[in-house]
Amino acid sequence: MNRRFPDAAEPNSLARLLAEKRRSGTRERRPLLDLTVTNPTAAGLIALDESSREALADDRAAAYDPDPRGLLSAREAIAAEFGRADAPLDPARIALTASSSESYAHLFRLLCEPGDDLVVPRPSYPLLEPIARLEDVGLESYRLAYDGRWRLDLDSLEAAVGSRTRAIVLVEPNNPTGSVLSQEERRAVEALAERRGVAIIADEVFGEFPWEAGRALPTWAGARVVPTFVLGGISKSCGLPQLKLGWISIGGPAQAVERLASGLEWILDLFLSVGTPVQLALPRLLAGRDAFRDATLARMRTNLATWRRWADRVGGAILDADGGWSVMARFPSAAGPHRDPAEWALEACDVLLHPAHFYDFEDDRHVVASLLVEPGSLEEALRRLEHGIAAGYKG
Repeated sequence: MNRRFPDAAEPNSLARLLAEKRRSGTRERRPLLDLTVTNPTAAGLIALDESSREALADDRAAAYDPDPRGLLSAREAIAAEFGRADAPLDPARIALTASSSESYAHLFRLLCEPGDDLVVPRPSYPLLEPIARLEDVGLESYRLAYDGRWRLDLDSLEAAVGSRTRAIVLVEPNNPTGSVLSQEERRAVEALAERRGVAIIADEVFGEFPWEAGRALPTWAGARVVPTFVLGGISKSCGLPQLKLGWISIGGPAQAVERLASGLEWILDLFLSVGTPVQLALPRLLAGRDAFRDATLARMRTNLATWRRWADRVGGAILDADGGWSVMARFPSAAGPHRDPAEWALEACDVLLHPAHFYDFEDDRHVVASLLVEPGSLEEALRRLEHGIAAGYKG
């Protein structure tokens, strides 16, 4: 088989346990509670209202007149909705894609020759490795460290950027840490990128979901000293993953941006992957996203408060973060290193969580959960976990 494809993988221990639970009929006695659901359409956060349906039925979709970058009306809507006074967006420097995954793949093709590499955060969501492998690109990682708040290990970033590095990848807020860089860290990253001659790819798909009410999270859009690609999409901003539309905005020095934008347009022209109906509907979808965003923020903050109360009761902890749809929880020290708490939660409590090692986080007392879960289900799941810990969970 092509070496870019993974070998046939055996299910991990959590997957085997989950399959056994489902085979054994446990769900008939006590429902399995899944705290990992991040699909808003499966979490009761439906965003496709009547206005959105009408926009998707636009008669103009019967004609096909493609632009590799995407319809101008769609790009103008993105610039209007996401541009800021201190970080304006130019519709001519926005390109539409079918998803963030496709955005990454196109940028890897644009920036890298086979054998080049990019540097990515650790811990983080395990998406980039298979995309890089498919594109014959290497990955090096830099460390995000937690000491009461998440911090960039700048020494590890400096060490990761080598002679064949072509970009530094940032995910802000990160998934699952929920962290964003401080202003000082941002300046250090950009200075390093300028010094080493590399680009920045900033994934900001969770950028509209701060944990703290009234806070606006920072953006990498706007004037930049190195080529900078900012990723967004309606999967998160509008809660519409089924409509498949993302985007890349490009900033940086004019001459470099002109060359890179031309190359990206050539790649996009080969695929033309974004459907006309969703492009035509995008201005209305973006303008009407407030109801979904507000409902999601309210649920996130309700669930976050529930997690914090649980952690206080059982002697665990919730890792502080800036935003995003995930929460990282530390089980009490009685959990110990001998048993993965996510496996224990599934086996003993019929509660599905993700172990932190799925995201390359080394402390095995931690689990990762979604903040989109229906609040009643979360409360019941945490009651089960609390009772199990009180009954003498030893890890």
